[in-house]
Amino acid sequence: MTLRPWTRLLIIGLGTLLVPLDTTVNLAFPSIVAAFGIAVPQIKWVVICYVGVHASLMLICGRLGDLFGYRRVFLAGCAWSAAAFVMCAMAPSYGWLLAGRAMQGVGAALVLSVGPALATGAFPPEARSRVLGYYTMIFGIGAALGPPLAGLLVARWGWSAVYAFRIPLALVSFALAWALPANRPGTAPRFDLLGGGLMVVATAALLVGLDQLRDLSIWILPALALAVLACWGFIHVERRQAAPLIALRHFTDPRLGRALIEAVGVNIAGFSILLLAPFLLTRMADLSPAATGLLLAASPLGMVLAALVAERIAARTGMMRLTRIGLGITAMGLAILAGATLSLPGLAAGMLIQGFGQGLFQVANFDQVTGSLPPQDRGVAGSLALLTRTFGLMLGATLLMLLMQTLAGGTAPGQIIAGIGGTYAAAALIPAFLLLIRRSNKK
Repeated sequence: MTLRPWTRLLIIGLGTLLVPLDTTVNLAFPSIVAAFGIAVPQIKWVVICYVGVHASLMLICGRLGDLFGYRRVFLAGCAWSAAAFVMCAMAPSYGWLLAGRAMQGVGAALVLSVGPALATGAFPPEARSRVLGYYTMIFGIGAALGPPLAGLLVARWGWSAVYAFRIPLALVSFALAWALPANRPGTAPRFDLLGGGLMVVATAALLVGLDQLRDLSIWILPALALAVLACWGFIHVERRQAAPLIALRHFTDPRLGRALIEAVGVNIAGFSILLLAPFLLTRMADLSPAATGLLLAASPLGMVLAALVAERIAARTGMMRLTRIGLGITAMGLAILAGATLSLPGLAAGMLIQGFGQGLFQVANFDQVTGSLPPQDRGVAGSLALLTRTFGLMLGATLLMLLMQTLAGGTAPGQIIAGIGGTYAAAALIPAFLLLIRRSNKK
């Protein structure tokens, strides 16, 4: 039976939802700390084990999809994710939970690395921007559902429910994905094992170094030095490899380099909402947990709305102008947040506008990155686009928190609020600066 393109996209979207629904885990942090009797700072390893593994493996899994078929990798990701959720939900100790989170990172890398390739492959090339818009919308839907859903799950069944509820979702996605067509690589499968290993080391070391920067740990320099050394080794190997993990010649295209740098910058700025908004909301005593969850969903809701109209706007203006529009609206939303730190309507409006702008930008950026690489590298292209998001989030978590603490200059409520407002203003300057560069160098 041949599935219609939109049916295929729905199946791909269902499996992809496993990843953005991880926003439910953040609200379970207090319950996890209490359940295992750990110190609050130790909870960061729940994030590091997951993000570090899936970021390190993203490009590798994308190449595996190019070589062995996207459906195979997607099926493996759904099955692996189901096993990881079982392990997390039934973890008898904190160490087991961290092992389960690392397993979950593998599943996320497998699913995400081939998701864009499967989605765009279901439609003709001229529909790529529309398909990428809907694929972006999936992340917005998952992120928007996460906070309010987490409140209900944790209150009723405890912290393990944020993992357990995704087990049936993963199994259903696995069962349905068998109906997806299996792409057949045109060449004999060859995998760059050495390059892949160096990529894992470089990415993991960089993420650990960025995390340690927040605490000014003694491990910062060794981690970053290892990242630089592994990156140098990766470049050295890829230049001499007959079948490289990713052909370095693609990075000589200035459009691809600019698109990747812009994606990192916009994700740094966008992460300021998830990082700082909870600090503001906890100072609003009359705000219920349900209202807090709904307010935090404003930014991903904006992304969903953007995904619905991005293709129409691009059809009239072109992808380059859509990028500039997205950058401008993102900067506007963050600027509104900077001046509305204690106004609920202002916060909601700023988050919604920022999410809408970032959603437009991401559709255009996805299109530029995936369009810069040849069709046989479609898995690597999608992985590369998603990897910039992870780096942006990790850099944002480090740099924005340091900036907020510096601007606050203390722990008094008024100082914290002033520091957050200043950080939002600084975050708004990132997309504004990128927009200025684009306008001065239109191509």
